[in-house]
Amino acid sequence: MADRYEGFAEFVDARGPALMRTASLLTGDTGHAEDALQEALTRCAMKWPSISRDGNPEPYVRQALYSVVIDRWRWRRRRVDESLGDLPDAASGEDASGDAVRRVVVGSALAKLTARQRQVLVLRFFEDLTEVETARAMHCSANTVKSQTRLALQRMRELAPELAEAFGTPNGSQEVRA
Repeated sequence: MADRYEGFAEFVDARGPALMRTASLLTGDTGHAEDALQEALTRCAMKWPSISRDGNPEPYVRQALYSVVIDRWRWRRRRVDESLGDLPDAASGEDASGDAVRRVVVGSALAKLTARQRQVLVLRFFEDLTEVETARAMHCSANTVKSQTRLALQRMRELAPELAEAFGTPNGSQEVRA
């Protein structure tokens, strides 16, 4: 008799770190991310034979992760704790690596967004999902994705204007196009 979890441990070993990065970006907190990923993997383990049948279980597992995070946001109705603490101003990080400073600034700005705004940015720009795929993952319309993206980018530019120059927006323009 075949093991019903055959390949599950190997999948988690191979894709776990990438899934954890996504969970961390979605939740803004490492502890919450670990909990969400654990719950998503537990749900997927129960259905592993059918999930892994086609040889590509990752889309299903990612969708389960998105759903767990959304469920937690809906039920808790509270902002995610800002676990990043007081972050240094990007302008004062001249001796630090530019990439490290940008990661800290982006992380800080993401933590200050609403959960829905953070989710749309992570799915669209980190996960590189299309508007339609993002809408499906968020259980909303593509128009909601567009408007949430526009609002989230506008808020990110307000929270971290130094990112406009760091990521090549000419003259630090505040114009937002989604």
